[in-house]
Amino acid sequence: MAENNRAVIKLREKFASSILEVKEFRGEVTVIVRKEDIVALCKFLKEELRYNLLTDVTAVDYLGKDPRFMVVYNLYSIPNKDRLRIKAPVTEGECTIDTVCGVWTTANWLEREAYDLMGIIFKNHPDLRRIMMTDDWVGHPLRKDYPLQGPDREPYKGRLS
Repeated sequence: MAENNRAVIKLREKFASSILEVKEFRGEVTVIVRKEDIVALCKFLKEELRYNLLTDVTAVDYLGKDPRFMVVYNLYSIPNKDRLRIKAPVTEGECTIDTVCGVWTTANWLEREAYDLMGIIFKNHPDLRRIMMTDDWVGHPLRKDYPLQGPDREPYKGRLS
């Protein structure tokens, strides 16, 4: 059914080499794309397909797998009353992806949260700094290898930046 989705058809026409996988689960469509094309793809979704609301940016940690992280963009088209999920894989070694702040201004806050809690660095972000944890906090508490009692209680073997 996902292959018949209007947005998926249009994305395949315009970004065929960018699409890694398309999934549908319980009526929700997810498109997994190359991280290098995220800005152009999101711009197309907003301007051409009218996904005018970025409801969330988050990340998932698949500790032990490569790529380790998946950056997730939840989109909604108010005029079309349609939801779409975009995911982009990010490796642990190069934990970066371009910002989509230029597409949706609300991405500013959402990307800062993903940076603060998961350590995803959004390149060209206008104000990438912690939003939930204090500035002197060590590490990113939603990573699966983060110590349960915090960095001061147990040895922390993850990245501290």
